[in-house]
Amino acid sequence: MTVACLPVVTLDGPAGVGKTTLARRMAESLGIAYLDTGAMFRCLALKLGAGADTWDEERLRTACAAHAFSLEGRGAGTRICCNDVPVRGEIRTEEVGMLAAKLGQVPLVREILCEAQRGLAARQPLVVEGRDMGTVVFPTARFKFFLDASPEVRALRRLRDLEARGQAADLTELTEQIRKRDAMDRNRPIAPLRAAPDAVTVDTSHLDIEGVLGILLHTVSVHGGMAAFSRRGD
Repeated sequence: MTVACLPVVTLDGPAGVGKTTLARRMAESLGIAYLDTGAMFRCLALKLGAGADTWDEERLRTACAAHAFSLEGRGAGTRICCNDVPVRGEIRTEEVGMLAAKLGQVPLVREILCEAQRGLAARQPLVVEGRDMGTVVFPTARFKFFLDASPEVRALRRLRDLEARGQAADLTELTEQIRKRDAMDRNRPIAPLRAAPDAVTVDTSHLDIEGVLGILLHTVSVHGGMAAFSRRGD
């Protein structure tokens, strides 16, 4: 198994816990790129469409091979691209999220995207976020974090985010969607959602973004990570 030799920070956790925002902020503070691996699954799910998780291996491998991922920029300005086109907000719907969860249960898809993620990290230091970054994709990463919060808290955060974008949503429905997504992620036979044994777990239920970010950066700093990232991030 090939893993990245450059510095990597992994942020794992369930849907709606704030991984993307924190990954952006942390990458900005460290001056390196960040990788939203969930966006890779969501992008494939959107492009392949409903039912792709039931395709035979040959069809699925061919379809996945037609979509190559790359990164542009660093820090909060990092953009993930598919076939050199930036991935945009259309992947962020709840429907696409559920399609991505189903696609993520297919071993071949996880294998293909795992290698793509390692390939990106082999070329530059990264903050990576997802659900199995510290357990499967980057098991030797120097810094690993697992973020968590109750389904109710995550649903309320999602509701506020949608309302800020001018989109209507129902809190009860969002909570149920998050519970279903959690069950799929935690109980899937391949790379189930769980904290790596050496990960630092942070319950974000009663912390704002600044509070969580402070814990993450302090942990990296205490263990000498700031110098490592500043040397490799140029």
